[in-house]
Amino acid sequence: MGLILGSVNFKIKELKLFKMDQQTNDKLNKKEKTEIFNEQEKGPLSFLTGSFTSLTLFFFFYKLSISISIYFSTHKPTNNSEIVQNISSSLNTLIIGLSFLATFSFGFIGIGLFIVFVRSFLFKK
Repeated sequence: MGLILGSVNFKIKELKLFKMDQQTNDKLNKKEKTEIFNEQEKGPLSFLTGSFTSLTLFFFFYKLSISISIYFSTHKPTNNSEIVQNISSSLNTLIIGLSFLATFSFGFIGIGLFIVFVRSFLFKK
């Protein structure tokens, strides 16, 4: 009998703690909601500077990617082992591919931000 009462009392305490935690979370959620509503929206200047930065990085990485691809095309592996040549060819392809992936990622982000910049003047809320 004492064991059953002890477990019931434990469950009651557990439910009270859960209810207190839930009330605390509700209060925090109200604070978070007011903070979200108080944040300012991004303006056209933010879009323009982001676009300019991204397009600048695009041109920098484009020059870097071209120089990497020229370097790897002029410097072939000098080892006679077929395995070493296959591995070096794979690494060269991987490095060139990743450099161009970074290049065009920055390019598309820059173009997208510029489109959002122009669109912010055309459509007002």
